[in-house]
Amino acid sequence: MPYIRMLPEKRGESGLKRIGLYVKNDRAAYKKADAFDAWLRDKHIDVFRQEAFETHIYDEGNHLPNAPADLSCVFVIGGDGTFLSASRWIGDLPIPMVGVKFGDVGFLAEISEEALFETAEAVIAGNYKLDSRTRLKARIIRNGKVLVEETVLNDVVINKAALARLANIRTYIDDHYLTTYRCDGLIVSTPTGSTAYSLAAGGPVVHPAVEGIIITPICPFTLTNRPLIVPNHVTIKTLLDEKATDIVVTFDGQEGLEIMASDILVIEKSHYPVNLINLPGQNYFDILKAKLRWSGGRI
Repeated sequence: MPYIRMLPEKRGESGLKRIGLYVKNDRAAYKKADAFDAWLRDKHIDVFRQEAFETHIYDEGNHLPNAPADLSCVFVIGGDGTFLSASRWIGDLPIPMVGVKFGDVGFLAEISEEALFETAEAVIAGNYKLDSRTRLKARIIRNGKVLVEETVLNDVVINKAALARLANIRTYIDDHYLTTYRCDGLIVSTPTGSTAYSLAAGGPVVHPAVEGIIITPICPFTLTNRPLIVPNHVTIKTLLDEKATDIVVTFDGQEGLEIMASDILVIEKSHYPVNLINLPGQNYFDILKAKLRWSGGRI
């Protein structure tokens, strides 16, 4: 994909009129955000700042606010968890995002704290490209009505409580019965999420450009139940055993709720991807090798 050059406008030094700062609840992150905020305003760029939302249990009456639609881009100051929270904040809006990591560089927050201002200069100059990342739409249907609808960048996880018995999760692909997973849980992830919980559960690493959805059982009772990659145009549907109790569904690890045996979980590709800002010289495989310590690399 060619690099995007943004044409200068009357306001600011580039076409960027308003930048969003999504900031982790951390003293060091606040300090860096304060300095960055002042730096942007000196360049006559408006700033909208949002503190990161905490992970929480789903509450039908407590909806988190969405990002303003007029943001040119969002700088996420925190780690990968903060980035996932920010992707939920922007919702279906096509606002490009760039993650700034404190400490080790992450899979999503690829820019180090020290490189923040250098990165911002490149973004202001328009010297970047956009990397489109697939998201998933998940719906929980209860008594024939949609109870919850969420969009995730990484994964949807069905998990049992610590002392609950193994979950029996009937799984369908396009309404065709696949299997019943008897396991501690089930992860349905995007390629972006393949390096998160799915990888820890034995799932494959899938390049973000691959158009697939990964289904990974957690500690399956039957060893022949292996991770499966399906096309991203299918619809995945799961139902629990009638006696199932203490089963929780989480969305990107940011929000969760307990589900009932009669609930139906439907997962499919979202129509709204996330656009990540990539700078010249950034390479997915370099980050992968560093994080997974391939060829003697260090985290």
